[in-house]
Amino acid sequence: MYRLSLFLILISLSLTGQQLPDGFTYVKNEIPDIILELRYCQDDNFVGETIDGYEDDVCILSSEATSALKKVQTDLKKKGYGLKIFDAYRPQQAVNHFVRWARDLSDKKMKAQYYPNEPKARLFKRGYIASKSGHSRGSTVDITLVDKDGKEVDMGTPWDFFSRKSWPSNTQITKKQQVNRRILREAMLKHGFKPLRTEWWHFTLINEPFPKTYFDFPVQ
Repeated sequence: MYRLSLFLILISLSLTGQQLPDGFTYVKNEIPDIILELRYCQDDNFVGETIDGYEDDVCILSSEATSALKKVQTDLKKKGYGLKIFDAYRPQQAVNHFVRWARDLSDKKMKAQYYPNEPKARLFKRGYIASKSGHSRGSTVDITLVDKDGKEVDMGTPWDFFSRKSWPSNTQITKKQQVNRRILREAMLKHGFKPLRTEWWHFTLINEPFPKTYFDFPVQ
């Protein structure tokens, strides 16, 4: 019986990737219809390569953030929308990777796509890169809306676009784009997430369970 139980545990771990720390969950296990496009697991991101600590294309969040996000998804589905996640839990080693990249001013291969009008030397000062990230606490998510066919809704800028146009309050985008941002923002606020002033896609659970802990276990 012991061997059978151990075998079942090993099978479970192989299906979910790893045994997560207490209080964390794989988002897809709880919200099967959510769409994932985890860009730090690939090279389509502002660095231009897979980021340290992203070892598998899976999405991890605290259990509390996942439960709240499930409610957001349920509400949005009633209105003909859904959610797509670009990033969720982010290990500290990934943040360290960003810091190293930001200090290498010669590496600008993704500038045209992600920060065309921002000097790389000022990314720290302007808050686009930091040595600590709320993502590493496990209750922050980068997210957007999709329509009923799974196509991204027009938010005025792409995800991770370093520009004032990405600020939720920016009015240089169209009225429809502003409405789309407001739909996402209001749905997230309703279920306990707070927005970030400079990124329309970034939300953190207000009552996050690990407000002072920055984790470093890998995404796998």
